[in-house]
Amino acid sequence: MRLGNMLLTSFAFAAFLFILAPILIVVAASFTPRGYLEFPPQNLSLRWYEEVLFSAVWLKAFAVSLALAFVTAVLTTFICFLAALVTTRQHVPAKGLFELLISMPLLLPNAALAIALFSFVLLLGMRGTFLGLTLAHIIIALPFVYRPIVNGLRQLDLSVEEAAMTLGADPATTFRKITLPLIRPALISAFLFSFIISFDEVSVTVFLIGLDFTTLPVKILSDIQNSASPAIAAVSTMLMFVTLGMVFVIDRLVGLRMFVDYRN
Repeated sequence: MRLGNMLLTSFAFAAFLFILAPILIVVAASFTPRGYLEFPPQNLSLRWYEEVLFSAVWLKAFAVSLALAFVTAVLTTFICFLAALVTTRQHVPAKGLFELLISMPLLLPNAALAIALFSFVLLLGMRGTFLGLTLAHIIIALPFVYRPIVNGLRQLDLSVEEAAMTLGADPATTFRKITLPLIRPALISAFLFSFIISFDEVSVTVFLIGLDFTTLPVKILSDIQNSASPAIAAVSTMLMFVTLGMVFVIDRLVGLRMFVDYRN
């Protein structure tokens, strides 16, 4: 039994290192002073971090991604909150079909989803526009936002709302002072998760960007294909730590279980 446990532990540790190794290589390579990716670096330097932080091209791509992710997160959270209120508080015919449609972006292969959204945005005449890109990102983020909000609403104790209305509070006041404060952690977590999904999205975005703007992930992809500069490793490292920080905040607020709990 002890030998079996040691083998299982060793296998798990090896699998963890196998997954972690590429990330550690990218982080280490970002500190090379040379003009090409090098691992392990002979010396440590912040040259490529300085180049990224003072580059107008990189900063513009970052600003576009930031604005796109923020607008997507706000709109997706609002839409999903309204939808979740209806599906959890009212009897909705074919609710299962509705939730299946929301989950469709998770079920389709990335290439198929990219072509479908490209055709949809092209049909609307929005290809190459910020509005078209926002619409596509909202569709992509919907399943990641809807589920935690639904789970948050299902965990609310409705007797608290009933008690407030019994004591004379009207529905609007009850919603503003009781429901919203109780559901706030789930809303914040959904917002942050939507922000992460939009900010990191590349497979669909590469089909929809315009001539005058690009997003940070697409800029990274383009530079990988053209030059493989260590600046890519520096940007990737910064994005990784930003994403990990946001996931940590989500986990501290409500826990990541909110995104996978499908209990009715």
